[in-house]
Amino acid sequence: SLQLPEGKDLPLPPVILGELGKDPQNPTVCFYGHVDVQPAKKEDGWKTDPYKLTEINGNLYGRGATDNKGPVLAWINAVETFRALKLAMPVNFKFVIEGMEEAGSLGLEKLLEEEKQCFFSDVDYIVISDNLWLSNRKPALTYGSRGNACFCVEVK
Repeated sequence: SLQLPEGKDLPLPPVILGELGKDPQNPTVCFYGHVDVQPAKKEDGWKTDPYKLTEINGNLYGRGATDNKGPVLAWINAVETFRALKLAMPVNFKFVIEGMEEAGSLGLEKLLEEEKQCFFSDVDYIVISDNLWLSNRKPALTYGSRGNACFCVEVK
């Protein structure tokens, strides 16, 4: 759980673990993404309600559309496309979808430690799909990420 400054405990949202495919001939790729978002108000400069996905001229606007619900959905859509076309999956898929990245991924490290001998034991590669695209046709390949520093200050 997460303890707020005033002492109240909040339960952490669940982490979704999913897998598709167990072909020993294929590598296993684990895709990570998060579905939580930073707070937003229309007064922050949004032209539409930030929490209502809105399409304008073929573009989608809404909190989390690019960070990070869109990239999570892109991997799910890729799996859906392979299945719809009845194509063999080139890899075994594993998914880790969490809801605390914007608050420092609280609880994720503990889960990773608990599952390293089970869920993650056969993972060959990890793809963290939490980054920008350079354009409509050029995703970014990032080889490093920043960290988070979390703290609470009370002023009296």
